[in-house]
Amino acid sequence: MKIAALLASIALFFAVSFSSTAHALDPIYTSFFSNKALGGYDSVSYFTDGKPLEGQAKFAFDYQGATWLFASEQNLNAFKANPSQYAPQYGGYCAWAVAQGDDAPGDPLFWKIIDGKLYLNYNAKIQQQWEAKSADFIKAADQKWPGLLKDG
Repeated sequence: MKIAALLASIALFFAVSFSSTAHALDPIYTSFFSNKALGGYDSVSYFTDGKPLEGQAKFAFDYQGATWLFASEQNLNAFKANPSQYAPQYGGYCAWAVAQGDDAPGDPLFWKIIDGKLYLNYNAKIQQQWEAKSADFIKAADQKWPGLLKDG
C-alpha cells in the first residue's frame, strides 16, 4: 500500500511539474538540449528567401535568452536592426497550440507568413488546421500568449 501511494505521489509530481499549464514559458522556444532559436534556422531567410535556411555559428546573436543563427552577415544585421520584425510570433512555439492556451514546439519547417509576421506550427496536420482558420487562431493566440509567459 505504501509503494502504491508513493508511486501515485511521484506521478502527480511529474504531472504537475511538466504540465504545460503548470509552468510559465520562456519567451523563445528552444529545445531541451539546445539554446538555439528556430532549431538553428535563420529567421530572416523566411522573409528574404521564402524558405528557412540553416544558420551558421559564425553569424550568431543572443536575443531574449536564446541564440539565433543566420545564414549570412546581411541577415544577422537585419535581425539586429529589428528583431521583432523577423522573430516568429509566440516565441517560435506552435501558433495553433498557443491559440488553445497551451504550448508545443513550433517546427521551423511548418511555417507561414501572414501580414508580415512569421508563424510556426507543430507539424503538417496542425498547420493545415491552423491555416483553415488562421485569423481566428491568431486572434485567440494574441490574447492567450501573455498569460503563458514567465512573468506574463
